[in-house]
Amino acid sequence: MAIKFQYNKTSLQDLNKQLKVRVRALPTIKNKESALRIEVKKAKDDTAAFNEKLERLIARYEEMVRLWPEFDPAILTVSDVKMSVKKIAGVKTFVLDEVVFSIGEYSLFNQPAWLPGGIDILKQLAQVAIERDFYIEKMNLLDHARKKTTQKVNLYEKVQIPGYEDAILKIKRFMEDEENLSKSSQKIVKSRQQVKEAAL
Repeated sequence: MAIKFQYNKTSLQDLNKQLKVRVRALPTIKNKESALRIEVKKAKDDTAAFNEKLERLIARYEEMVRLWPEFDPAILTVSDVKMSVKKIAGVKTFVLDEVVFSIGEYSLFNQPAWLPGGIDILKQLAQVAIERDFYIEKMNLLDHARKKTTQKVNLYEKVQIPGYEDAILKIKRFMEDEENLSKSSQKIVKSRQQVKEAAL
């Protein structure tokens, strides 16, 4: 990225301001990146834990699969998923507060005896699956934010800060050269005047 500048004091002051802003912001952005990196790892670990938990629950109840055709799916439904928003390192993520189930009416006399236990099993499975989906979404959001923050850190560290420093150095050298030339020309003019005065 080429930084546009002019060889004058105004441009030098502007570049110095821009450089200071980036140098001051860099540690904060680096801290945000490391915080996001930690949170992404936590979210990945939580997602893996929920995957294992779901697999264990499914494996535990696999022997009951032959009974599920007797189960009426309309009896248990997820009526609401209550959630809130939590900021993690400046990134809005969703937090699962509660999964609300609605249980339809059924007759205890006309249904199999295992039905209440089956409803509890399905509630557990649905709860774990929904929690897992929340953690997957959280992990994706945080990972996306981490990638963006890493890009910004790299932009500041490797492109903009060195670019501004280089531009400032060029302007300073140009202004020093201009000042040296001005002093040299003044000395030449002065020495010529002295030679003329001496000749008179």
